[in-house]
Amino acid sequence: MTTTSSTTSFAASVLDPIRAIVGERGIITDPGTMQPFMESWRDGWVGRSPAVVLPDSAQALAAVVRICAETRTPIVPQGGNTGLTGASQPHADGSEIVLSTNRLNRIREIDLDNDTMTVEAGCILANIQNAARDVGRLFPMSLAAEGSCQIGGNIATNAGGVQVVRYGNMRNLVAGLEVVLPDGRIWDGLRGLRKDNAGYDMKQIFIGSEGTLGIVTAAVLKLSPLPRATATALVAVSSPSDAVDLLTRAKGKVGDRIITFELIQRFCIDIARRHVPDVPDPLNDVYPWYVLVELADQDSGERLAGMLEGILEAAMEAGEVLDGVVAASKAQADSLWRIREGIPEGQKREGVSYKHDVSVPISKVALFLDRANAALEREFPGIRPFSFGHLGDGNIHYNPIQGEDGDPAEWKARLGAVNAIVHDIVVDLGGSISAEHGIGRLRIDELPRYKSPVELDMMVALKMAFDPHNIMNPGKILRLNGNAR
Repeated sequence: MTTTSSTTSFAASVLDPIRAIVGERGIITDPGTMQPFMESWRDGWVGRSPAVVLPDSAQALAAVVRICAETRTPIVPQGGNTGLTGASQPHADGSEIVLSTNRLNRIREIDLDNDTMTVEAGCILANIQNAARDVGRLFPMSLAAEGSCQIGGNIATNAGGVQVVRYGNMRNLVAGLEVVLPDGRIWDGLRGLRKDNAGYDMKQIFIGSEGTLGIVTAAVLKLSPLPRATATALVAVSSPSDAVDLLTRAKGKVGDRIITFELIQRFCIDIARRHVPDVPDPLNDVYPWYVLVELADQDSGERLAGMLEGILEAAMEAGEVLDGVVAASKAQADSLWRIREGIPEGQKREGVSYKHDVSVPISKVALFLDRANAALEREFPGIRPFSFGHLGDGNIHYNPIQGEDGDPAEWKARLGAVNAIVHDIVVDLGGSISAEHGIGRLRIDELPRYKSPVELDMMVALKMAFDPHNIMNPGKILRLNGNAR
């Protein structure tokens, strides 16, 4: 992965007042100790920094930002460092400090009557889920990195996951925010309100901004009732079009009891089984496409399973479903989920893949897959389609893999051309080139191709209003005035 450098240099004298604020526990300058903060867990984003700073309060973080604002020192906010677009790694020139939220990890309040939880940005997502469950509530954000990702990063990237179809993404789950602005002021917007029509909804400005407008230090999260029961099934379908028909049928019967509706190409299961232990083959026969569907409700498990079985029986009679299995126990449900969870790891080991986190209207998912597969096969014979993802909200991870026995270097060189083909089709169908992963550095040079000049002007105006000196995560999402940063 290439990195861009800047002419900006780092003034080592900046570290002395920062150290005075955070103490020796709050700053790392040893290169070896800093290394985990410098590199991404996937896709090879690597940078350099003179220091990783770890404040233990919003006030200390704000004081550090004020010093950086006064000295024009660029900042890279970083949470759990589980992102996929290079947004949380510094550039290679060593001019930026990394500002980690690892020590901002307290749950400040749980308000059961209001169904909200106030947490600091460094809280691990799984810990928030468990804290909610301990008091009989659900925090529904769920994704593969939940054991290490932090809620501040989830908010900064507007994270999605497998339950968006019912609960929405992070935009739907945040009631209020506390944010340190690029000049070091703290905005206290920690209001746990469902209705607040007093002017602009400022929290939405920061959700999905990838740390380019400010640093989230705390959030009021919305909680939901903890479901009493779930019902899980994996079914086979002939095509994505039949899967969409099944989704429409299910929504008509059980509404928002659907919490997960995942589309899986057969090739994805084959690759997962090839490379990942304990991934089962769910059905006796092999089919081209599968759907993993899960319902949740306050009803009994028996009644919920009956609802799911009724939907699937009707779908089989209509020819939408070819075969399937309904989990009879939690262990069986976990086994079905193991298939879905093993797909990204299997793909990583199979060879060069072209990862596209795209969304289109649900009604156009099948058309997108047909058009993209045909276009890539024409241009790059032997490329292997590899598609899975969140059909319930139109977010498909379209990640074709290099041809078998091909030269990885040659296939890597085709990345730009593959991206252009796929993303042109996505946008032509009214979709987005980033459904849940963000822009970061990965898509920064593609964004001008797919955003109108008016929309880009609005984004730049917003950035300049909040961060006129471009110190907050520069070179992510937007390039300003044609500069690398």
